[in-house]
Amino acid sequence: MSKSYSGQWLQMASAPTDGSKVLVSVRASEQGPAEIDVARWAKPDPASEECWIAADSNPNCVIIYADAELIGWMPLPATLPQLRSARNGAERLKSAGAANKEMAGSGI
Repeated sequence: MSKSYSGQWLQMASAPTDGSKVLVSVRASEQGPAEIDVARWAKPDPASEECWIAADSNPNCVIIYADAELIGWMPLPATLPQLRSARNGAERLKSAGAANKEMAGSGI
């Protein structure tokens, strides 16, 4: 996604159809209230046409969204940057544990 993404829902016509996962806004219907889901553009099976499929679908129970069911899409949120290295965190925990050892008592 470009750096100019504004955080607004985008038209489904502009959604990526390369199989990448995106957030989709699903319209309210007789089956339930409006909701947000993670979906991808793919073929549910080799004999079918490509469509929007819930990302957590399994081969025995594929959730397919019709174009009319989807209001818009957004890219998935970016992962948070790693602020601390795992090694430094482990060292801090180790030293904190050594400093807080019990000395002849139950710790209560």
